[in-house]
Amino acid sequence: MNARIAGEGFSADHFRNILGIPVLAICQGEAMNLLGRLIAERRFTRISFLNAHNANIAYTDPVFAEALEDFLILPDGIGVDMASKLLYGAPFPDNLNGTDFVPAFLQASVHPLTVGLLGTTRVNAEAASAKLSALAVQHKFVVIHDGYFPPSEEPAIVERIAALRPDVLLVAMGVPRQELWIARHIDARHCTLPVAVGALLDFLSGSVPRAPLPIRRVRLEWLFRLSIEPGRLWWRYVVGNPLFLLRVLKQKLSGSRKLSDRSATSGERS
Repeated sequence: MNARIAGEGFSADHFRNILGIPVLAICQGEAMNLLGRLIAERRFTRISFLNAHNANIAYTDPVFAEALEDFLILPDGIGVDMASKLLYGAPFPDNLNGTDFVPAFLQASVHPLTVGLLGTTRVNAEAASAKLSALAVQHKFVVIHDGYFPPSEEPAIVERIAALRPDVLLVAMGVPRQELWIARHIDARHCTLPVAVGALLDFLSGSVPRAPLPIRRVRLEWLFRLSIEPGRLWWRYVVGNPLFLLRVLKQKLSGSRKLSDRSATSGERS
């Protein structure tokens, strides 16, 4: 069980092992309440989301897989739902993809929060900040920096985050860079909830279109994204999705559902 949520009524049984990664099986309302309590109690917790794409990366990249052990992982997308159904007989209670869940969480959070934005281009980050400010007027949104910076600028950026000390830090640098950057640079001195959000800021800015709602409802947004950016995404979806399911099938045939001791105690290091 993730140590960050000990005492919240969740046990090891609430986590499902997807290719060695513990994913919290929780409905959206419970997830919102959990994150709200973590912020209120200032319990530093790294947050990320598991989908077929980053599960594939973690499967072959031990550095990324180890970094994820210090994150609370939420389920994202139809791929991990299919994996859960194959391994556990049921999908996850809700699809908590960051693109929809994070704005919904911020909109539902009543107490004023400071939210830092880090990543994408400056233009897109500013546009995303304006969109979030209109969506959740009770919060303060601050663009810290774009995502295109050399290592020499990292100390100043980290110092800026620490000076602001936001309740929530949205990091949009793509997988696996965003999780690795959070793991290496962000701890309780900097914010309460650092959240790896992928393309969220690009979606909010309008620079990357979302699939129409009917397509999202039938869980085919990945197909819409593939049609928009086939050159960049064909490997992720056309090759990656079947590969992910084959790896899950291998996990099922091996009878491996139990989380490793290391994964089961994830989140204990800061």
